[in-house]
Amino acid sequence: MTIDIDQLTEDELVELNHRIVKRLKFLESFHTHNEMMQFSPGEQVTFEPPGRERQIGILVKFNQKTVTVMTESGHKWNVSPHLLSKVKKMDPKKAKSNKVVNLRKSK
Repeated sequence: MTIDIDQLTEDELVELNHRIVKRLKFLESFHTHNEMMQFSPGEQVTFEPPGRERQIGILVKFNQKTVTVMTESGHKWNVSPHLLSKVKKMDPKKAKSNKVVNLRKSK
């Protein structure tokens, strides 16, 4: 698709620019919303802030562009949903392995 913008007036170019910016914001909002829908409030999530250790917390709220996570240490973070990962819970039945040896003191 080609658009010849050389023939457009300044007013038409400004209007076109506004429409392009509006469309890009809509697409960004759509992608962010889709990323948020991968998670549920109350779900345990993890993320790694730049220059800090990995944080684990509970997703407590959806915001317009971010989600609010309450960490185990009691801090609130507003995090972009694309930086989050779900915390996988281990099934205790599956966690047991034949390779585990139970050591007990003999009497």
